Amino acid sequence: MNVKKDFFKDSKIKFPAYEPWISNDDKQIVNKALSQSMLTLGPQLEKFEKDFCKYSKSKYAVAVSNCTAALHLSLMALGIKKDDEIIIPDLTFVADANAVLACNAKPVITDINKDNFFLSISNLKKNITKKTKAIIPVHIYGQVCNIEEILDVAKDNNLKVIEDCAHAVGTFHKSKHVGTLGSTGCFSFYPTKNITTAEGGMVITNSKQIAEKVRKLRSHGMTKSLKNRYSSEYPWIFDIIEPGYNYRLDEIRAALGITQLKRIKKINELRKKASLYYYKNLLNIPGIILPDMVNDKSHSYHLYTIRVKSPYKLSRNQLFKKLKDNGIRTTVYWMPVHKYTAYQQFAKKSNVTNTTKIYDEILALPLFPNISKIHQDNVIKVIKSF
Repeated sequence: MNVKKDFFKDSKIKFPAYEPWISNDDKQIVNKALSQSMLTLGPQLEKFEKDFCKYSKSKYAVAVSNCTAALHLSLMALGIKKDDEIIIPDLTFVADANAVLACNAKPVITDINKDNFFLSISNLKKNITKKTKAIIPVHIYGQVCNIEEILDVAKDNNLKVIEDCAHAVGTFHKSKHVGTLGSTGCFSFYPTKNITTAEGGMVITNSKQIAEKVRKLRSHGMTKSLKNRYSSEYPWIFDIIEPGYNYRLDEIRAALGITQLKRIKKINELRKKASLYYYKNLLNIPGIILPDMVNDKSHSYHLYTIRVKSPYKLSRNQLFKKLKDNGIRTTVYWMPVHKYTAYQQFAKKSNVTNTTKIYDEILALPLFPNISKIHQDNVIKVIKSF
């Protein structure tokens, strides 16, 4: 078995939590992009956006530097301003809260359901005020969230919906790719995601107005694209009506995205195969709650997150340590937003009890396209030994 050295230089780790799949095609297209005379806002970016539109069946796709940028620009394009309130789940990455705060708005941290990882509809409704302007639901771990219920609540209260699809390239709801159901969908191409551009993100939308605004804001708010500027008589003459940011995705990373996206079907099939192997071999262990993926054709199989509860003999933290002692790296996605010092003011601990409880139970097992049976068997062996 060809085992790479642990990235964090821990000699005890023999089985990493994740390894990116970088193919020869990926390397070749990146090298080709490096030979271009312009390394940003060029043909690779245009093709990646076009390909992502075709795959997601969205009308518009705008590539950006990361998913946080995608969330931030989506909020800006929807007119979110100072003191507006945006509802986010407590069990999510802090990017959702940070994007809201970047607009000088207020993230309203809301509890999840006690039986799954999705926004609690009853708590969502309780947290809606006159200042509420949008909801950011998360398709967590690659599974479609309770999006229909959320869209119904949003419609009843005239709220926008920005889908956090960071885990969800290849996740579908009734034949529609997630991200096309709300006002925008925001994707991540971080190294651990189903496809990677090392760092990168994408905004998809069916609104021409939103797409045009996001496209301008990702490049400082310039009213002319790079191509149009240099096709005009004086390329330095353009306007900025609304200040934006440098949230561009360069040609090198866009090129990598093109070849990664070509393999998304195979990538997700391999993830599904590995997920079902865990399911088959960890089924019926008292206290080990497995994600229900068996008949889920909509899942992107981004993460395989188990819950560790009584009567299992170990706590989540104890199992984490036992796996690490056996050379296996696992992790938790994520610590609840309300537990970070910067965000404690945006949640009442008494109102996030489900998230607090579930957080103490969750553990993400190693999962990636080329994970070996030996790798998985070692994980399974440790879990079954208690």
